[in-house]
Amino acid sequence: MKRPVRWPVHLAVLLLGLSLTGCTQAKQGTAGPDRPAWALAIHGGAGVMDRETMGPETEAAYRAALHAALERGSAVLDRGGGALDAVEAVIRGLEDDPLFNAGRGAVFTADGRNELDAAIMDGATLKAGAVAGITGTRNPITLARAVMEKSPHVMLIGAGAERFGRQAGVEQADPAWFFTERRWQSLKKTLADRGLPLPSRPAGVGPEPASTAAAPAFDDRKFGTVGVVVLDRAGHVAAGTSTGGTTAKLWGRVGDVPIIGAGTYANNLSCAVSATGTGEYFIRLGVARAICDLVALKGLSLQQAADEVVGTRLTALGGDGGVVAVTPDGQVAWSFNTSGMYRARQVAGGTPMVGIFQGEP
Repeated sequence: MKRPVRWPVHLAVLLLGLSLTGCTQAKQGTAGPDRPAWALAIHGGAGVMDRETMGPETEAAYRAALHAALERGSAVLDRGGGALDAVEAVIRGLEDDPLFNAGRGAVFTADGRNELDAAIMDGATLKAGAVAGITGTRNPITLARAVMEKSPHVMLIGAGAERFGRQAGVEQADPAWFFTERRWQSLKKTLADRGLPLPSRPAGVGPEPASTAAAPAFDDRKFGTVGVVVLDRAGHVAAGTSTGGTTAKLWGRVGDVPIIGAGTYANNLSCAVSATGTGEYFIRLGVARAICDLVALKGLSLQQAADEVVGTRLTALGGDGGVVAVTPDGQVAWSFNTSGMYRARQVAGGTPMVGIFQGEP
């Protein structure tokens, strides 16, 4: 009877290491003829959307904002910038755009405050940074990156996070910076519908206008969280997400955005995902990580994995929302179970794609 070959331990370890290295290189999408030089996908929130309610001017404004976000990310990647730099550049612009529920233009809590959450993750190292309950940092995504790169922690919250941000030189902003009239009117409507008292108007924003006609009729209380996933020229992926949460949320509420694996996740061995929707459901399912696990462990395509988690599991649980995702080999996908999601995507050398409603490419 032939005896089995017994490899020396050190040789077995070496062979295993070579095998894993080969797998890692393949998953990272080492430059090849089929992998684009870079890719990115962006979302700006998901919810119930239709052209008639939205109106042509509002629709045009969102499409223009998504195109501008693609241009910011593409500019970074075209000049050889890394995935993290592209993520931060895209989201900073969206946080400064009052169209979206992130940074300036964030929704209000039941107490009449803007409380912001953000996260960023590097697929090359699995390092991540997240912040929650932010009220005085102009760009929460930059604070989240500072937590990742300049602290030993993954998540900081509230006053402690902002103290750290000041020490790290992150730009601050007065709470009035985040105020927009239409979000305040949305809060008033929501609290009235729930029979709850309206808090005092925030300091420094001026009196309420005699007419609120300037606030659009389009009710986007459930939309606006922003996020981006990126594949850079080196084959690394990264993800970032930023939000103001939900209108009239209770004190201290934190959604899925800063929860690594729920609303934000990136790993060079699988994919990068950024999510938007009703965060409580995304937390329960660990949506972002679940999609990447299906890619890595089940061999599903990125689109199949996203559709399985969002279209089947999230829907079965009663959750609503969507995701954007990218793999190290250049697959780009989005999936949502609502009537619309602000979304955009582009690969190097390709045509930008922007959509809002179901049925668009």
